[in-house]
Amino acid sequence: MAPTCESRRSVFRGIARKSHVEWPKYDSTPLYDRSSLAGLESDIRTVSEAWFDQDVHTSVELFVCTVPLAYFRFDPHDRYANSVRYEMATLFRLFVLKELHGWDHETALVEYLKSRSVIREQLGIESIPDQSTLWRSWHTRFTEDLRETIETVARTILITAQNAGITIPREPARTLRHHDTESDQPEPDDGDVLDQASEITDHVSRIIFPAFSLNRGEGCEIHENAFWDLQTYLGLRQNLAANEGARSFIHESTRDRTPMGHAHRDHLRDLSIEQIREMYRQAVGRLLEEVAATEAFYRAGIVAIDITEADPFTGDRTGHEDEIIGTKEKNDEYAYQWATVQLVGNAVPLVLDARPVRKDESRKEIVEDLLDSTEGLVHVDNVLMDREFDSQHVLEMISQRGLSYVVPKRMQTSEKAQAKRLLQRGQDRYETDRKLHLGKNEWHETTLIYRRKEDSEHDDHRQYSVFMTNRGSGHLTEYGYRWEIESGYRSIKRFMAATTSKDFGLRFFYFAFACLLYSIWRAVDLLVQVELTGEYEHSPMVTADNTLTLLKKETGIG
Repeated sequence: MAPTCESRRSVFRGIARKSHVEWPKYDSTPLYDRSSLAGLESDIRTVSEAWFDQDVHTSVELFVCTVPLAYFRFDPHDRYANSVRYEMATLFRLFVLKELHGWDHETALVEYLKSRSVIREQLGIESIPDQSTLWRSWHTRFTEDLRETIETVARTILITAQNAGITIPREPARTLRHHDTESDQPEPDDGDVLDQASEITDHVSRIIFPAFSLNRGEGCEIHENAFWDLQTYLGLRQNLAANEGARSFIHESTRDRTPMGHAHRDHLRDLSIEQIREMYRQAVGRLLEEVAATEAFYRAGIVAIDITEADPFTGDRTGHEDEIIGTKEKNDEYAYQWATVQLVGNAVPLVLDARPVRKDESRKEIVEDLLDSTEGLVHVDNVLMDREFDSQHVLEMISQRGLSYVVPKRMQTSEKAQAKRLLQRGQDRYETDRKLHLGKNEWHETTLIYRRKEDSEHDDHRQYSVFMTNRGSGHLTEYGYRWEIESGYRSIKRFMAATTSKDFGLRFFYFAFACLLYSIWRAVDLLVQVELTGEYEHSPMVTADNTLTLLKKETGIG
């Protein structure tokens, strides 16, 4: 079905309302201009994802005919100096069509155009270019970079359409272009990994960091990137605070001017919590765009939500009681707490969003907030949480969103009694339906699954764990993925700068920036693996130490 004015309007309204999406790229970041092929690739990916969400958009060919290209400057990629009959934008669309179908020769494209009057009309072609014209355009007129972009764009369209359930002309390659996956190729050595990681890290960091802004105005002597370089540098050294780090950074950085520690902190303190979160979401959105064309990204569907604590706070918290709150353990300690939502399972484990936790905030508020932002970034099927989120109101909210959940339940009197009966029977597993009271005459229906732990240190009812799920016991095996968020927290804290400040915004920025460095590491690892092996294994090929080394190079250090 052909796109309508209303369906097109819905596409671009939807894009405009997504806070993490900036389109067109050339107008949203200084990294790109109107002739940037990388920007064009990103724009077509953004539009295609929104385009195929419309029920009436069922043709990849019609998408190619109508995707906006008027803003793009093809001149730098056109080797012909004289005027010619066919515009570059028209030829670009024609060769994307050819690549969509995987035709080796231009003749097939000519025959296709002859038999498709609707396509010719959409393209505005009065006469079909002959085979020799098309051959010269591809081999002589187009630059090599433009030819590669056409291949990339076609693959992006095929993958996006296929994931939306649209019929496509051929199966797309799910690996990055120009990669040879023959079995007789040698395994990549450490040098290959670092070389590829260096190139990808350079590209990714240039995409991600412009999402952060201090809003300092024009004419500042110290470039804003120097602040992000310093923040990265602080994260590269464990327990390094801003003052000491800034002094070291002066000597180790290749920049002429770098910020002092107090100036760095002052600028960060000016950022509100919401500004930090919005910048983080934009950065993660850009990171997701970079991995969106790989198969690993499309296995996304399971997210884990959890709360982590900073080291116990031992100072005077007067005036900060709502921010420095009690720990999750039953003791007299206090700490800052941060909540995150992270991809787990077979997907690359990126931290999709982070937020601070304040006193008296309900777990339902926290989960709802994190899911709101997450569902704007990725497709979510299943939510994994720790037992502190076992509230029936949290579970009902997740169910109302059409999502499944797996959550361990804190054992109350009835669960302990049931576990004792199971122990007496020697029964390892048991399921039962349960209604949880929501208030008034409303109930949440869930399933309780009792599971006996192997090699338990206990000899009583504590041998059993109780889980709640709204999708049956089949999802219980996925709960094992939740350990990845704990592993992620250990790495994230390694990337955090040290501080004794009680400024809530500064503390949160340090945590959020560490989450970003962690996510960059995992995204770079995925892209390197796919480039070198054609596959993604969850065990990192690029280690955190590799990433630290490469980020040092990015900041001009070492």
